[in-house]
Amino acid sequence: MANNTTSGFLAGNATFASDLPPLPAYTVKPMPDLLPFISDFWLSLILPHIVYWAMSMFFHVIDVFDLFPQYRLHTPDEIAQRNLASRYQVARDVVLEQVIQIATSALLSLTEPGQMTGMEDYDVAVWATRIRLAQRALPRLLGLLGLNALAISKSMAASHPLIAGALAGGHYPFLTAGFDGSSGNPVPAFAAWELAVAKAIYWVFIPSFQMWIAVVVLDSWQYFWHRAMHLNKWMYTKWHARHHRLYVPYAYGALYNHPVEGFVLDTVGAGLAYKVSMMSPRLGMWFFVGSMMKTVDDHCGYALPFDPLQHITSNNAAYHDIHHQSWGIKTNFSQPFFTIWDKLLGTMWQGETNLKYQRAREAAASKSAAAKKVQ
Repeated sequence: MANNTTSGFLAGNATFASDLPPLPAYTVKPMPDLLPFISDFWLSLILPHIVYWAMSMFFHVIDVFDLFPQYRLHTPDEIAQRNLASRYQVARDVVLEQVIQIATSALLSLTEPGQMTGMEDYDVAVWATRIRLAQRALPRLLGLLGLNALAISKSMAASHPLIAGALAGGHYPFLTAGFDGSSGNPVPAFAAWELAVAKAIYWVFIPSFQMWIAVVVLDSWQYFWHRAMHLNKWMYTKWHARHHRLYVPYAYGALYNHPVEGFVLDTVGAGLAYKVSMMSPRLGMWFFVGSMMKTVDDHCGYALPFDPLQHITSNNAAYHDIHHQSWGIKTNFSQPFFTIWDKLLGTMWQGETNLKYQRAREAAASKSAAAKKVQ
């Protein structure tokens, strides 16, 4: 800990010598757990699956009590007549995949160093320093446009001192944080706007960028593996065909897969996205939770207008449901977030669907009526 503090002071002295605000000293310590009654290690393992079953039961209740029949993609008769796997088989295989995911996540977590805290202000100050240094290029850039930045800065110094300081190349002699104890010189300080932008970069832009990278990696991984499992007859027969026993998907069947497919497509894909994006363990936990929520929602069987996950992207329950139909099985491979790969590679469904869905409803209703007569 002492070494970290010393390095902070040394960095501060170096920047002070170059007329930049000094970087604050810091002392790192283990980050406290998010919840007092469970460690982040265990929370990260079980929270995605708690969310999985909570969301699934929400949609299951809607299913059982038929609360929103106008938003169903399929009728109850279709669920009973068209699916080739029982509810028990689906739940059993989902639990098996979740056990594999938890075990893999535990191993992945053990490869990560413990998450530390204490140097956030230092990191924000580093970004503020970069912003200050970037301002030094402004006079030259404005000069290329035929503008005299220094003259403009002088004219604005009284009315808009911060703008004048930026135009002068990040020169703010009036911003100080007291006096240096040894030399008596004023200690430069950052402008409020520099710190605000630095905080936005550190707390918002960087995590958002990491999340975006993770989404791109996961979408790409799943698209090409998913498509390969349809184009390769052996992989389809041995692995992916199990998932397509659900012609009428429902929420808790989202992870109904062959164990090998589940491991390759979901577990490895999410783990790779987490590693490539270099996000923190806590941010990774929210990424896994969000991915799980999206996967469940994509298989829920409802086009609910008040469901925000249905409107984030066009890759939603209605989009993915087409892929589960016999006539759409060679299209709409993208999952779970965006449809970009389907658009780029020409695998997006382009035909009409209403008549096809109506014929499936009528056929299922006819079979159901015939079964009741036999009984």
